[in-house]
Amino acid sequence: MWAWEIENTLSDRKTDARNVETYKKSGVDIDVGEDLVRRIKGPVRSTFNKNVLADIGLFGALYRASFDGIKKPILVSSVDGVGTKLKIAFALNRHDTIGQDLVNHCVNDILVCGARPLFFLDYFATGKLSADVAERVIRGFVRGCKENGCALIGGETAEMPGMYLSGEYDIAGTIVGVVDARRIIDGRKVRKGDVLIGIPSNGLHTNGYSLARKVLLEKYSLHTNVDKRGKTLGDDLLAVHRSYFKTVYPLLSKFEVKAMAHITGGGIEGNTLRVVPKALKPKIDWHAWERPALFRLIQKTGNVPEEDMRKTFNLGVGLIFIVSASNADRMVSVLRKKREKPFVMGEIAKR
Repeated sequence: MWAWEIENTLSDRKTDARNVETYKKSGVDIDVGEDLVRRIKGPVRSTFNKNVLADIGLFGALYRASFDGIKKPILVSSVDGVGTKLKIAFALNRHDTIGQDLVNHCVNDILVCGARPLFFLDYFATGKLSADVAERVIRGFVRGCKENGCALIGGETAEMPGMYLSGEYDIAGTIVGVVDARRIIDGRKVRKGDVLIGIPSNGLHTNGYSLARKVLLEKYSLHTNVDKRGKTLGDDLLAVHRSYFKTVYPLLSKFEVKAMAHITGGGIEGNTLRVVPKALKPKIDWHAWERPALFRLIQKTGNVPEEDMRKTFNLGVGLIFIVSASNADRMVSVLRKKREKPFVMGEIAKR
């Protein structure tokens, strides 16, 4: 748990100061790593619950497999990163939301299987460790875990000189959740004529940044006000990938949801195809919702073909429900009561 990557030299530090000095000269500072662990202990512990059985510092995290109300628990896991959205964080020196992006992304991935999150593990790697930057990233993990009701029980911080550009890092995360076997949502019940209901995204989330950066940053500064809302382009591009857990999970015991899709890389159609039987396909009404201004700006500025827009971005749709036509109106009504802005965006058809 939060082992700082120092290869095999930790024991050397106790016996031969020259080895530590040599390692420090090579670019790895053990003291900075230990300072980071000291800083994050309090925030990380604040995510613990009664099922977390080990404190920070052991070689493995211990979590009690106790699932109240679940008769046949099935563990659901996912691992991901945030891609080149990191480049925006580096450019703006804003690191306190990128960890939250990662947690929310992973939570949404298991949510669409019907699962609630249990715990999260992170990986932070950099060429030269800055305790200030790493602490801000990890506090983002903490904030995301608290928002979604899961524990941050383990992580790895690696300092590897020569692997990354100065001031840059990479992050990855693993989420583990649980679902009752009888409540798994896997798309097997999807039929022709079922309805697709979309819930809005709040931006690019964590996908499509390579294309967005290439198009927008050739013309605009990240500090440019690109519309009348008072937000900069950088603000829009760093908008936190929202979590749908609090909105969606309570509905799963009240409605028959046949499938859900978290819209990530591959776009709306590509991700929806992942959760429907092979003989079927989503028939999307691409005019059923208004695309947010950021997507329109990307397409206009870069003259990006419509096909590329659809394959690359979520286009303002963060999550899709697939329900029977008889349940669609009620689902839309309940989502509106939760202050969402759902919209019917198509149906399931034969391929």
